[in-house]
Amino acid sequence: MENKMTSIKLFVAGTDTGVGKTVLSLLLMQFFSERGFSPFYLKPAQTGCRDPYAQDSDARFIYGHVKALAGQDPGDSVIYCMKTPKAPYFAARDEAMEIDFAKIQAVVEGKSAVYSPLIIEGAGGLFVPVTEKLMVIDMIQMTGAKPIIAARAGLGTINHTLLTVDALRRRGMETAGIILLDGGKEGTPPDMIAENIEAIEKSSGIKVGGVIGKIDD
Repeated sequence: MENKMTSIKLFVAGTDTGVGKTVLSLLLMQFFSERGFSPFYLKPAQTGCRDPYAQDSDARFIYGHVKALAGQDPGDSVIYCMKTPKAPYFAARDEAMEIDFAKIQAVVEGKSAVYSPLIIEGAGGLFVPVTEKLMVIDMIQMTGAKPIIAARAGLGTINHTLLTVDALRRRGMETAGIILLDGGKEGTPPDMIAENIEAIEKSSGIKVGGVIGKIDD
């Protein structure tokens, strides 16, 4: 029997760009798919790739590593795709494109009525501009999704992670979880990771859900 999680939406929010949001999104998709749920991956604004089928497309990466998505169209998961690796607002402006939050909201509502959970991946950190006036944090609030923070495991993550938690709380949103990702060429020393976890948990009151090491593409 297929499991259902009515109206559950998870938003993978990064403390910065390149922290591992797509890897975390993939693992969430695999986790729920392998347990009989019907998850759906959504990337509202993808920058830095030609189209959803390009080698560097986040959606293509996800679809290529989730068995349940074999043969399905990665383009279904991307609302806006811009070539330049910039903040979505500026990448869209370069292409004379305008990102419409109402369109994003409509897609989120439509997909969440069919799939559950909906895994939404952000772009960069919370204050990255998506439109001239609205940022990633506004997208989280608009969708009503529960934010899961993807953060680096190494040096600097304490400050970045706590600032992210604080920014969400100031908007009335509580973080559903924090995951550290250690995807660099040289792994972070275990004692530093342990200290980072200690500081984050003590100051935020949120337990770090785990540490993800480097995975093969």
